[in-house]
Amino acid sequence: MGSGMASNLTNAGHQLYVHDQSASAMARFADTNAICCQSLSEIAQNCSLVFLCLPSAKEVDEVLFGPKGLVDNVKAQISIIDTSTLERSESLQFHGQLAHKAIQYADCPVSGLPARAREGKLTLMFGGSQTLFEQVSPLLELLGKNIIYCGEVGSGQLMKAVNNIIYNINIVALCEILPLGVAAGISIDALEQVVNSASSRSFAGDHFIPRMLAREFEGDFPLAGAYKDILNMQKVATEKQALTPLMNAMISSYQNAIADGLGDEPKSAIIKIYEKVLSIEFKRE
Repeated sequence: MGSGMASNLTNAGHQLYVHDQSASAMARFADTNAICCQSLSEIAQNCSLVFLCLPSAKEVDEVLFGPKGLVDNVKAQISIIDTSTLERSESLQFHGQLAHKAIQYADCPVSGLPARAREGKLTLMFGGSQTLFEQVSPLLELLGKNIIYCGEVGSGQLMKAVNNIIYNINIVALCEILPLGVAAGISIDALEQVVNSASSRSFAGDHFIPRMLAREFEGDFPLAGAYKDILNMQKVATEKQALTPLMNAMISSYQNAIADGLGDEPKSAIIKIYEKVLSIEFKRE
């Protein structure tokens, strides 16, 4: 995702400094106008605006506050736009820590797939200062076609969690019901055609049903990693004493899949726990 976003900024003619621990990720920018940095200090000393796109709060903390991180090497005023997916509380913590250093921080998680990142068609959910949002909007518009200001810091992460909970409920519904349809005698071809064209059609179905049928359970974001979004909203639901029976049922399916050793596979692999009960496979012959 970060690679696609960085490419769009470079292609638009912006002077970009890039850094990644992965040599293969850096190699993608070898023949571009981007300046490949060997350390974070190079970025801190040359940039007034930094975009982060990292796996979790652990990596964000290391990049910001580690011994060779951004904060200790900053020479001028800097703003940080964090496109990583974190818990709302983690974003608030980073915001508070950076405020003491007079560094602006905004959470701006993204939604989409790597292909949409390369095409500049992501959805971006910005949480932070309205003034900062207006300043960086021209750059955000290079990254996505839907840029939404969600409110103060933490609002972006909360919005993404809301989106992902609804998405995850949809995925689990497909994983639960499609094998049942096969077991009840409906042809797989008919199921695919109807679910991907009738009123139950969804982005989840468009993306995952072809992969389920081909038994392609790799290459997408692992379901164990996606579980952090679920915990994000579960905490909010507990705080608000909300009724969330659908979310709770979806969480149970995630937990069962992870307990069954499927955590490193994509969300579509949840179908395997329902297939096992029915002794069938949802696949194209």
